[in-house]
Amino acid sequence: MRQNLFVPNKMGYARGENRPDVPCILCAIVEKDERVERLEVHSTELWTLSLNLYPYSPGHLLIFPNRHVLDVRELNTEEVIALHELQCMSVRVLERVYQPRGYNVGYNMGEASGASIPHLHVHVVPRYVRELGFVDIIGGARIIIEDPSVTQEKLAQVFAEMHN
Repeated sequence: MRQNLFVPNKMGYARGENRPDVPCILCAIVEKDERVERLEVHSTELWTLSLNLYPYSPGHLLIFPNRHVLDVRELNTEEVIALHELQCMSVRVLERVYQPRGYNVGYNMGEASGASIPHLHVHVVPRYVRELGFVDIIGGARIIIEDPSVTQEKLAQVFAEMHN
């Protein structure tokens, strides 16, 4: 028996039904547009870090450039270096807050990749020993153990501590 204990409604979002009426959701986050749900935990001059609105696990982060970029090859050297530093910082923050046992880090570039937002972003997904895998999630129940607003508060505080 399939049971959904807490699953945000991503299907409508993926179809474009529940998306805010903005040209680019990630640009709207950078611009602090009130029409989008903002789960920002840290930002720099070049990059913004936000929780994923539809996380695979608690602490699932998105790192995206503040300028509208579609492809990793569009990044300049300064952005690439800053991105690497933020990926490392993200892992340190997630280790401190959640103690995951591994990470998935990567891009979805292009329509066929599963990218649902046409703005380059890196996923940093903490993974845990006893979590359900992707196939388990598709085929059955899923439990999200923490409200995203609680996750946002925890991570934003640690990013602020580590950045100062």
